[in-house]
Amino acid sequence: MIKVRNLHKYYGDHHLFKGISLDVKKGEVVVLIGPSGSGKSSLLRCINGLENFQGGEIDVDGIALHSISRPKPSSADMEAIRQVRLRVGMVFQQFNLFPHMTVLENIIEAPVKVLGVPRDKAVEDAISFLSRINMATKADASPENLSGGQQQRVAIARALAMKPEAMLFDEPTASLDPEMVGEVLSVIKDEI
Repeated sequence: MIKVRNLHKYYGDHHLFKGISLDVKKGEVVVLIGPSGSGKSSLLRCINGLENFQGGEIDVDGIALHSISRPKPSSADMEAIRQVRLRVGMVFQQFNLFPHMTVLENIIEAPVKVLGVPRDKAVEDAISFLSRINMATKADASPENLSGGQQQRVAIARALAMKPEAMLFDEPTASLDPEMVGEVLSVIKDEI
């Protein structure tokens, strides 16, 4: 599903990745462990096309992402990134919910605008996801009125609403209170 070959990533003069290679099969769960600053988040962001890399190749479900050395990616590069993002969901450490939208609006935005799912179907799917994570009563709530654990569950539902082939989680429990960690990990285990 995901192949990383000879990946090189620099931040200025700092050579973060020095030829990383990795294979992740469909249905496999892989955990990256390392100290802060070791590149775990950067690797996930490269896989999802959110960050550029300077050497090597990433292949996601047959779509190749190449290093981009020129200032502006080509239209072919941008299309490859778009295709990867359609197949890979990402849940960030800081939730990244849209504060001006309700919980329901956060979940249906991408399926409607990106996938072209009819709004009624997107709402039906979103309510189903919210029910599975015990958040159906919060559909009309604003993210600011939710606890950290609730916001992270909504972020997971939002990613799942795109029906991704793979999910990337960037420390999804790092910013949660200890009592919320088990709740979010349970949702991940049950839904993925």
